[in-house]
Amino acid sequence: MQVHPISPDRLAEMLADRIAALSDPGGRWLRVAVDGAPAARPDLLADALVEPLRLRGRPALRVSAAGFLRPASIRLEYGHQDADAFHDLWLDDGALLREVLDPLEPGASGRVLPSLRDPATDRSTRAPYAELPPGGVLLLDGALLLGRWLPLELAVHLALTPTALARRTPADQQWTLPAFARYEAETGPTEAADVTVRVDDPRHPALVERS
Repeated sequence: MQVHPISPDRLAEMLADRIAALSDPGGRWLRVAVDGAPAARPDLLADALVEPLRLRGRPALRVSAAGFLRPASIRLEYGHQDADAFHDLWLDDGALLREVLDPLEPGASGRVLPSLRDPATDRSTRAPYAELPPGGVLLLDGALLLGRWLPLELAVHLALTPTALARRTPADQQWTLPAFARYEAETGPTEAADVTVRVDDPRHPALVERS
Protein backbone atom coordinates (compact mmCIF):
# COMPACT_ATOMS: atom_id res chain seq x y z
CA MET A 1 0.00 0.00 0.00
CA GLN A 2 1.36 3.41 -1.00
CA VAL A 3 0.28 6.83 0.23
CA HIS A 4 0.70 9.93 -1.93
CA PRO A 5 0.13 13.46 -0.59
CA ILE A 6 -2.35 15.59 -2.53
CA SER A 7 -3.76 19.06 -1.94
CA PRO A 8 -7.48 19.40 -1.07
CA ASP A 9 -8.11 21.33 -4.30
CA ARG A 10 -6.30 18.77 -6.43
CA LEU A 11 -8.18 15.98 -4.68
CA ALA A 12 -11.52 17.54 -5.63
CA GLU A 13 -10.38 18.02 -9.23
CA MET A 14 -9.07 14.46 -9.47
CA LEU A 15 -12.29 12.99 -8.12
CA ALA A 16 -14.40 15.19 -10.39
CA ASP A 17 -12.39 13.95 -13.38
CA ARG A 18 -12.91 10.36 -12.34
CA ILE A 19 -16.64 10.84 -11.81
CA ALA A 20 -17.08 12.69 -15.10
CA ALA A 21 -15.28 9.91 -16.94
CA LEU A 22 -17.76 7.29 -15.77
CA SER A 23 -20.44 8.36 -18.25
CA ASP A 24 -21.18 10.91 -20.95
CA PRO A 25 -23.43 13.96 -20.36
CA GLY A 26 -27.08 13.12 -20.90
CA GLY A 27 -26.46 9.52 -19.96
CA ARG A 28 -27.13 7.56 -16.80
CA TRP A 29 -27.18 9.05 -13.35
CA LEU A 30 -24.19 8.43 -11.12
CA ARG A 31 -24.39 7.70 -7.40
CA VAL A 32 -21.25 8.67 -5.49
CA ALA A 33 -20.75 8.18 -1.76
CA VAL A 34 -18.20 10.01 0.37
CA ASP A 35 -17.90 7.81 3.43
CA GLY A 36 -16.19 8.75 6.66
CA ALA A 37 -16.58 9.38 10.36
CA PRO A 38 -17.93 12.86 11.19
CA ALA A 39 -14.42 13.80 12.30
CA ALA A 40 -13.22 13.20 8.73
CA ARG A 41 -15.80 15.71 7.41
CA PRO A 42 -17.07 13.77 4.39
CA ASP A 43 -19.65 16.50 3.93
CA LEU A 44 -16.95 19.05 3.10
CA LEU A 45 -15.43 16.89 0.37
CA ALA A 46 -18.86 16.14 -1.10
CA ASP A 47 -19.61 19.88 -1.12
CA ALA A 48 -16.27 20.60 -2.77
CA LEU A 49 -17.16 18.32 -5.69
CA VAL A 50 -20.30 20.20 -6.74
CA GLU A 51 -18.65 23.06 -8.62
CA PRO A 52 -15.92 21.01 -10.36
CA LEU A 53 -18.62 18.63 -11.58
CA ARG A 54 -20.76 21.52 -12.82
CA LEU A 55 -17.81 22.82 -14.81
CA ARG A 56 -17.53 19.36 -16.38
CA GLY A 57 -21.17 19.42 -17.43
CA ARG A 58 -22.41 17.18 -14.62
CA PRO A 59 -25.09 18.75 -12.42
CA ALA A 60 -24.81 17.44 -8.86
CA LEU A 61 -27.30 16.94 -6.06
CA ARG A 62 -26.09 16.81 -2.46
CA VAL A 63 -27.70 14.45 0.03
CA SER A 64 -26.54 13.62 3.54
CA ALA A 65 -27.16 10.24 5.13
CA ALA A 66 -27.81 12.15 8.37
CA GLY A 67 -31.19 13.07 6.87
CA PHE A 68 -32.11 9.38 6.65
CA LEU A 69 -31.72 8.14 10.19
CA ARG A 70 -34.32 5.87 11.73
CA PRO A 71 -36.77 7.33 14.28
CA ALA A 72 -35.37 7.96 17.75
CA SER A 73 -37.56 5.20 19.14
CA ILE A 74 -35.47 2.72 17.12
CA ARG A 75 -32.08 4.47 17.21
CA LEU A 76 -32.15 4.92 20.96
CA GLU A 77 -33.88 1.70 21.96
CA TYR A 78 -30.71 0.53 23.70
CA GLY A 79 -29.79 3.93 25.10
CA HIS A 80 -28.33 7.17 23.84
CA GLN A 81 -24.75 5.89 23.69
CA ASP A 82 -24.89 2.33 22.39
CA ALA A 83 -22.10 1.88 19.86
CA ASP A 84 -23.54 -1.31 18.35
CA ALA A 85 -26.90 0.36 17.78
CA PHE A 86 -25.08 3.29 16.16
CA HIS A 87 -23.35 0.83 13.83
CA ASP A 88 -26.34 -1.39 13.06
CA LEU A 89 -29.55 0.57 13.52
CA TRP A 90 -29.16 4.29 13.07
CA LEU A 91 -29.10 4.53 9.28
CA ASP A 92 -32.41 3.83 7.57
CA ASP A 93 -31.03 1.83 4.64
CA GLY A 94 -34.49 1.12 3.28
CA ALA A 95 -35.50 4.77 3.11
CA LEU A 96 -32.17 5.74 1.57
CA LEU A 97 -32.64 3.12 -1.13
CA ARG A 98 -36.30 3.93 -1.73
CA GLU A 99 -36.04 7.71 -1.78
CA VAL A 100 -32.52 8.40 -3.05
CA LEU A 101 -30.67 5.54 -4.73
CA ASP A 102 -33.33 3.43 -6.46
CA PRO A 103 -34.88 6.46 -8.28
CA LEU A 104 -31.51 6.83 -10.02
CA GLU A 105 -31.48 3.32 -11.47
CA PRO A 106 -31.54 3.22 -15.30
CA GLY A 107 -35.06 3.95 -16.51
CA ALA A 108 -36.25 5.23 -13.12
CA SER A 109 -37.75 8.63 -12.35
CA GLY A 110 -34.70 10.64 -11.24
CA ARG A 111 -36.83 12.17 -8.46
CA VAL A 112 -34.86 12.19 -5.23
CA LEU A 113 -35.91 13.13 -1.71
CA PRO A 114 -32.99 15.19 -0.30
CA SER A 115 -33.88 14.45 3.33
CA LEU A 116 -36.48 12.48 5.23
CA ARG A 117 -36.11 13.15 8.95
CA ASP A 118 -34.43 15.85 11.03
CA PRO A 119 -32.24 13.93 13.50
CA ALA A 120 -32.45 16.77 16.04
CA THR A 121 -36.24 17.07 16.15
CA ASP A 122 -37.03 13.50 14.98
CA ARG A 123 -39.67 14.98 12.68
CA SER A 124 -40.14 14.91 8.93
CA THR A 125 -38.18 17.61 7.15
CA ARG A 126 -40.99 17.91 4.59
CA ALA A 127 -38.32 18.47 1.96
CA PRO A 128 -39.65 18.64 -1.62
CA TYR A 129 -38.47 16.13 -4.16
CA ALA A 130 -35.68 17.20 -6.50
CA GLU A 131 -35.25 16.00 -10.06
CA LEU A 132 -31.70 15.17 -11.09
CA PRO A 133 -31.20 15.69 -14.84
CA PRO A 134 -29.91 12.79 -16.93
CA GLY A 135 -26.16 12.57 -16.55
CA GLY A 136 -26.36 14.19 -13.13
CA VAL A 137 -24.45 13.04 -10.08
CA LEU A 138 -25.78 12.26 -6.63
CA LEU A 139 -23.21 13.13 -3.95
CA LEU A 140 -24.05 11.28 -0.74
CA ASP A 141 -22.02 11.86 2.41
CA GLY A 142 -22.20 9.94 5.65
CA ALA A 143 -20.63 7.52 8.09
CA LEU A 144 -20.62 3.72 8.01
CA LEU A 145 -22.03 3.63 4.47
CA LEU A 146 -19.99 0.80 2.99
CA GLY A 147 -20.74 -2.89 3.33
CA ARG A 148 -24.49 -2.27 3.15
CA TRP A 149 -24.98 -3.29 -0.50
CA LEU A 150 -25.93 0.25 -1.46
CA PRO A 151 -25.94 0.65 -5.26
CA LEU A 152 -23.11 3.10 -5.97
CA GLU A 153 -21.07 3.88 -9.04
CA LEU A 154 -18.20 5.23 -6.94
CA ALA A 155 -17.37 5.06 -3.24
CA VAL A 156 -14.77 7.31 -1.61
CA HIS A 157 -13.64 6.53 1.94
CA LEU A 158 -11.99 9.13 4.16
CA ALA A 159 -9.73 7.20 6.49
CA LEU A 160 -8.40 8.20 9.90
CA THR A 161 -6.01 6.30 12.10
CA PRO A 162 -7.55 5.34 15.46
CA THR A 163 -5.40 7.96 17.17
CA ALA A 164 -6.45 10.73 14.79
CA LEU A 165 -10.09 9.67 14.99
CA ALA A 166 -10.05 9.77 18.79
CA ARG A 167 -8.25 13.12 18.81
CA ARG A 168 -10.67 14.77 16.39
CA THR A 169 -13.90 13.31 17.77
CA PRO A 170 -15.62 15.64 20.28
CA ALA A 171 -15.86 14.46 23.87
CA ASP A 172 -19.62 13.96 23.69
CA GLN A 173 -19.18 11.66 20.66
CA GLN A 174 -16.35 9.50 21.99
CA TRP A 175 -18.85 6.73 22.69
CA THR A 176 -19.09 6.16 18.89
CA LEU A 177 -15.43 5.13 18.60
CA PRO A 178 -16.08 1.39 19.16
CA ALA A 179 -18.55 1.49 16.25
CA PHE A 180 -15.84 2.79 13.93
CA ALA A 181 -13.37 0.20 15.23
CA ARG A 182 -15.97 -2.49 14.44
CA TYR A 183 -16.51 -0.95 10.99
CA GLU A 184 -12.80 -1.23 10.28
CA ALA A 185 -12.67 -4.83 11.48
CA GLU A 186 -15.85 -6.12 9.82
CA THR A 187 -16.23 -4.01 6.68
CA GLY A 188 -12.68 -2.96 5.88
CA PRO A 189 -13.72 0.33 4.23
CA THR A 190 -10.23 1.03 2.87
CA GLU A 191 -10.51 -2.11 0.75
CA ALA A 192 -14.24 -1.77 0.07
CA ALA A 193 -14.01 1.75 -1.34
CA ASP A 194 -13.03 2.59 -4.90
CA VAL A 195 -10.92 5.50 -3.63
CA THR A 196 -9.43 5.88 -0.16
CA VAL A 197 -8.04 9.15 1.15
CA ARG A 198 -6.09 9.44 4.39
CA VAL A 199 -7.20 12.59 6.23
CA ASP A 200 -5.39 12.45 9.57
CA ASP A 201 -4.48 16.07 8.82
CA PRO A 202 -7.35 17.57 6.79
CA ARG A 203 -5.01 20.24 5.39
CA HIS A 204 -2.80 17.55 3.90
CA PRO A 205 -4.85 14.62 2.56
CA ALA A 206 -3.13 11.67 0.93
CA LEU A 207 -4.34 9.15 -1.61
CA VAL A 208 -4.03 5.52 -0.60
CA GLU A 209 -3.10 3.21 -3.45
CA ARG A 210 -3.44 -0.53 -3.01
CA SER A 211 -0.67 -2.55 -4.62
